[in-house]
Amino acid sequence: MTTTGITALDHGPQVVAEWLNEICRDLEWGGRKPRAYMLLRATLHTLRDFLPLDEAVDLSAQLPVLVRGIYFEGWDPSKQVPRPRNEAEFLDRVGAHFSKEPLVDPEGAVCAVFALLRRKTSAGEIENVAHAMHKSLREMWEMSNRPVALGGA
Repeated sequence: MTTTGITALDHGPQVVAEWLNEICRDLEWGGRKPRAYMLLRATLHTLRDFLPLDEAVDLSAQLPVLVRGIYFEGWDPSKQVPRPRNEAEFLDRVGAHFSKEPLVDPEGAVCAVFALLRRKTSAGEIENVAHAMHKSLREMWEMSNRPVALGGA
């Protein structure tokens, strides 16, 4: 494998693989990394779109470079999601990516990604993200602070 000598770039695929492994482990998805990637991507995109612009950008600064690329993929900051941005709308947007094999527990699946973000970014940033969102979504962030409930397939 060719390397660039730039650690953040050379280790980027390994970091993404680790994140996907953690999602698979937390949700007991076995080696279903494509499904974990779809969940990570859908949750990151929905989260990004539900946050105020400044907070969306602040969160991105905490993400590893390749995950940051996933987060910003296809983003048009001029197209904001209309209010209200509540839990049901969030889960519907994430769930829409799973039309062929729907998520059994969308809330549990999203909470697993929130828990991963909580483990991988600073507590202060997660607090800022949670407080920038609708109350029902703040409650999901709080749920992600508990031990991961397995399932969510």
